[in-house]
Amino acid sequence: MLKRKLYGRLKDWKQKSNGKTALLVKGARRVGKSYLVEAFGNNEYKSMILIDFANVRESVIQIFESDKQDLDLFFSKLSLLYQTTLYERESLIVFDEVQQYPKARQFIKYLVADGRYDYIETGSLLSIQKNIKDIVIPSEEEHIEMYPMDFEEFLWAIGDEVTVPFLANCYQKLEPIGQAMHSTIMNRFRQYLLVGGMPQVVEEYRKSKDFAKVDRIKRSILNLYREDIVKFADEDANKVKAVFDAIPSQLSKIEKKFTLAAVDKNARFHTYKDALMWLKEAMIVNPCFNVLDPNIGFALTSDHTSRKIYLQDTGLLVTQAFYDNEFMDNALYTALLFDKLSVNEGMIMENIVAQMLKTKGHQLYFYSKTDTVNRSNMMEIDFLLTKNKKISPVEVKSASYRKHSSLDKFRRKFSKKVGESYILYSKDIMLRDGVIHLPLYMGMFL
Repeated sequence: MLKRKLYGRLKDWKQKSNGKTALLVKGARRVGKSYLVEAFGNNEYKSMILIDFANVRESVIQIFESDKQDLDLFFSKLSLLYQTTLYERESLIVFDEVQQYPKARQFIKYLVADGRYDYIETGSLLSIQKNIKDIVIPSEEEHIEMYPMDFEEFLWAIGDEVTVPFLANCYQKLEPIGQAMHSTIMNRFRQYLLVGGMPQVVEEYRKSKDFAKVDRIKRSILNLYREDIVKFADEDANKVKAVFDAIPSQLSKIEKKFTLAAVDKNARFHTYKDALMWLKEAMIVNPCFNVLDPNIGFALTSDHTSRKIYLQDTGLLVTQAFYDNEFMDNALYTALLFDKLSVNEGMIMENIVAQMLKTKGHQLYFYSKTDTVNRSNMMEIDFLLTKNKKISPVEVKSASYRKHSSLDKFRRKFSKKVGESYILYSKDIMLRDGVIHLPLYMGMFL
């Protein structure tokens, strides 16, 4: 199986919870939730029953409807239907795609109180109104979010388990990696940008190294997302699809803030806010909000009407950007592979940084100031982080950049609040003008 870091968190939950809570694993479709949980159940328990509510037999639903008052009978019937013996405190029951049958989620309260077995739920869109309507959310749930495979997990998949520990040491000491090693790692990072982190795609690349096959799988995932929008977004489906399809063109602009008028000239935030929320809840996108007054509590002054929208998986973005063309016409593949990226460079690089920061656990914020009277006051910082009770501005730059005027203005204006400042680019580690320059792939350490 593909090695995932989240496996360790599942083991920690099993040990620390000891049946006192259920675990809810949230993530986008095809991110590997079911695969990981099933492997965990097979490896860590004496037996497991996985109930897939996206494709469940009516007889199983009948058990939930008719027998939940008698747990002895409930478990006996479940064991019989799945031809699996359940062992007290040694068996796992998985509710896969639990959003498709919310009553099972409510039932968790009583199953956990019974204490015989462990329970894991998986799903997406778990907070939208239709999936929680008329149910009581169990307080016995612990939640974790699952994201596409990160760069280290991608390296593990292709047989490299030594690079990231080496990079972590260089990052801690801010020591240059060396040109030869940096070039090798950047080559692998470019492969990661093209492939992305969806497990099915990574597995195909690991086996075949065939980008055409990889692209076909990514297209199937994008098609699945579009089908889900039509199926589950109800009256907002057209708006959700319009926003989703506009992401590459919006990110390819110099000014990457998402402009609703580009989707619909009559669009207003209040009419599209549910569509934007749907994509966030589906964990298909990573929204990044503008902070009006940078302080440690970014959320206090964030403007949700001013946002950038990144696709959660950069490999999918590469395919989505040329979705209407054949694979051979996707210029991003050639440009990235041969390090000739100029068109859409900012789109790809900012998206992967957003992906790395989100996977690391950061909420995404940026700073943008416009001044039509005095343009010298204008500035934009790609990302804002908090480190050691200080603000850390992060800029994403091309290898050929010559200045960082917005970063300089920001550091002067908020000098008392600013800590370490970073530029992520495609060259080696460097400290210049009080700014830490890191290779793009070191965004994983921020």
